[in-house]
Amino acid sequence: MLMLAGVLGMWLVGAAPGAASDPEARVIEYLRANVRPGQRVVVSELVNTVFTAPEERAALDRLFKAFFRAPLVAAQHQERTGRPPTLAELERELGLRVPGAAAVLLAVMESDPRSPRFFERDAKTGEIRAVDVAAVRADPRFAGELERGLGSLEGRPRPALQVTGYDGRPVSLPAGQPQVIYFSFTDCAPCLQTAPVLHELAAARGVAVLALNADRLLELPYDDDARAAYARKLPGFVFAHATPQAVQAFGGVSVFPTLFFVGRDGTVVKQLVNRQERGALQAALHAAER
Repeated sequence: MLMLAGVLGMWLVGAAPGAASDPEARVIEYLRANVRPGQRVVVSELVNTVFTAPEERAALDRLFKAFFRAPLVAAQHQERTGRPPTLAELERELGLRVPGAAAVLLAVMESDPRSPRFFERDAKTGEIRAVDVAAVRADPRFAGELERGLGSLEGRPRPALQVTGYDGRPVSLPAGQPQVIYFSFTDCAPCLQTAPVLHELAAARGVAVLALNADRLLELPYDDDARAAYARKLPGFVFAHATPQAVQAFGGVSVFPTLFFVGRDGTVVKQLVNRQERGALQAALHAAER
């Protein structure tokens, strides 16, 4: 978390965190009230002086990670759709639960004079009017997320996996056949758009899909019933819980969905990040079948 101190620093006005019951909401409320233009945010100060409870620090860590993913997610949305994401879309794609959280994260970024100006925003509504995709790609602090998400495992053997299904039993996919490793979380907007198409195409080709759900890692408020309901819509997928080890083994997955297409010999032949169109999924599946 101390990385953020090198990008930002914070002026604390001394107000106590709000009374919201959700830790993430308390952090967002505090930032909304205290971030000022030209004043940098230092996460270590927040940890040491404001948010000392374990659940608050965990929420702050989740928001810290979302902060660094936001430019990448917005840039990919701009490239994919030809328009910037709305704040609500950005919140869904980042897995943010608190309404208005995306606007607060962008305000934190804009409060630091040294922070790149990736976004042009409407002065009245706060909505994003444009994303400078080239600037996101050129900045080493944010481009690392971009580069890590685009093909870092292609041409290499698929990492080993030890994961358990929703019933607590170990799950795996049979070797010697094409397969897809699919990282997502429940109610992830781009996942909800990608998964049905992937399910249709993979089922038609007989390609196995291991869907690794990151709800627990992201500390999202979905229970086993919600996950099971979603799994029933995709009966051809093998569902399991993503683990920290799995996330790191596959290059530090931080954008959802992330998909790895594996050939018959166990080599990763294609890696895709964020929502995917039918054509891209078809081409990746075809590459895995060769």
